[in-house]
Amino acid sequence: MLKEIKVLSDHGWQSIKDLRNQPVSSIFRGRPVISDDITENEVIRVSDLCPSGAISGDSGGIDLGRCVFCRECEFCLPGKIRFTNDYRIATSSMEALVIKPGSDIRVRFDSSLVRSEVRKLFKGALKLRQVSAGGDNSCEMELAASGNVNFDLGRYGIEFTASPRHADGIVITGPITENMAKALQMTYDAVPAPKIIILAGTDAISGGIFKESPAVNRQFLDRRHIDLYVPGNPIHPLTFINGIMDLLGIKP
Repeated sequence: MLKEIKVLSDHGWQSIKDLRNQPVSSIFRGRPVISDDITENEVIRVSDLCPSGAISGDSGGIDLGRCVFCRECEFCLPGKIRFTNDYRIATSSMEALVIKPGSDIRVRFDSSLVRSEVRKLFKGALKLRQVSAGGDNSCEMELAASGNVNFDLGRYGIEFTASPRHADGIVITGPITENMAKALQMTYDAVPAPKIIILAGTDAISGGIFKESPAVNRQFLDRRHIDLYVPGNPIHPLTFINGIMDLLGIKP
């Protein structure tokens, strides 16, 4: 026991104390900012360039639910588009994911869209079952990292569980392939009600670059209420954690 205590003492405090305001690398690709003087021709250029159709050819807005954060638009129009390292971009509505020209404010989380039972039942403890529905393992690895000693999501009683029967909701990664559509439905059905659905990553939110693929089947989402959208390609653990905290109404 003394040996273990000495190890803990030598290592010191490893967990991030302030998950809301933890600085990240300046090269991290988070919330973009679009200049309000971007021209119509420039909008068309970057819209045609975007590999996932995230940029509107009409307004010039960037949909974070479709964006793969490749920064090609920024490289094409330096000074007109830039990606900040703001990782607090998870939200409760698809509309809030659209970044408009001239806007430099944090992505808004609409608490009025949160079902009352979510905060009533899950604020003190939340168990989640992660479903990789055709994912490439990038978002999956970041979700796993959210529970490590540094990010320590478990401090709020939020953990991933092996069985959907022990879960309060599911976290979907990947574009939802045809081969995973039935498995996803079966997992969701096994979760006791009430249950939540979280979409983690661009592929899960919109299908990303795979949206038009015949190998993708996203019908499951057509008839479901989505509680949280976590954009990123892949997501950052802090984006996921802050989104969960907003969803549950957890104060740091």
